[in-house]
Amino acid sequence: MEAKGVDVAEKVSASKKLGENDAKKLIRDASKIHVAKGKKLDTFDGGTAKKEIVEKMLGSTGNLRAPTIKVGKTLLVGFDEDVYDQAMG
Repeated sequence: MEAKGVDVAEKVSASKKLGENDAKKLIRDASKIHVAKGKKLDTFDGGTAKKEIVEKMLGSTGNLRAPTIKVGKTLLVGFDEDVYDQAMG
């Protein structure tokens, strides 16, 4: 199911495991990164795949946390309703 008014450029099945190298590439391509875990939200500047950012993006299994969405140059990892509302307009 796609959100109304949102063009999806690429979908990646949850069965495809994305790990540390995938997270580093996403960080390099982003200008801003928001990582939500539970009620905690961390925000980082992108461009450099720092160890701290990569660790927060990965779950306990070592796979990229879901959902992960790229909106322009902003990367959203995990779910925070306020951040999604702001990013999606």
